[in-house]
Amino acid sequence: MNVHSVGAGGCQIALGKDAAKYQAILQAAIRVMATSGYHRAQVARIAREAGVADGTVYLYFKNKEDILMSVLRETIGQIVMLSTWLEGEHPDPLMALHKLIEAHFSTLGEDPDLAMVLQVHIRQADRALREEVAAIMRPYHRTLDRILEVGQAAGVFVSLPDPRIARRMIFGTLDETVNAWIFTGAKYNLKTLVDPVYTLLIGGIGKNS
Repeated sequence: MNVHSVGAGGCQIALGKDAAKYQAILQAAIRVMATSGYHRAQVARIAREAGVADGTVYLYFKNKEDILMSVLRETIGQIVMLSTWLEGEHPDPLMALHKLIEAHFSTLGEDPDLAMVLQVHIRQADRALREEVAAIMRPYHRTLDRILEVGQAAGVFVSLPDPRIARRMIFGTLDETVNAWIFTGAKYNLKTLVDPVYTLLIGGIGKNS
């Protein structure tokens, strides 16, 4: 996962803080949480893994929950950034959907530890974090909603009374595909499933002529 300019709590890292150190702490947290689970991952162990003092972690993150939410925020931000294909005079919703699938599988497929944290361990977090998880996921959901909206307007996707049905179908398919990849040991390249999943989804939401 490549961290860009977003820091703990969604603020910019420019304020005299070391972006490389922030990245090192996030990567260390991913490794520790992937092997030990979220609840057993101690901040002190994350600090050791990152090669920093315990107190340094708290310069960038409020607590372990903030680290976990930052991992999710950075990942969703990267997927959304990579999946943009709707700008310009002639947006292409089919290409946008393909790009979203590719971005999703590429981002998680390049780092099995990251996928393990986000697919398995984040779901073990406290219930109080669920609202924050939902808020972090909104840009992803908005991207999907926009793809569906443009596709329906162009007549390439079927119109549904509730567009959330299609959004859940798409996200659920991607989510379960990544789960299957993790639980089979991440033994194959997740990106090889981009085209088959895209074809399946288009067969489900494509408008028959």
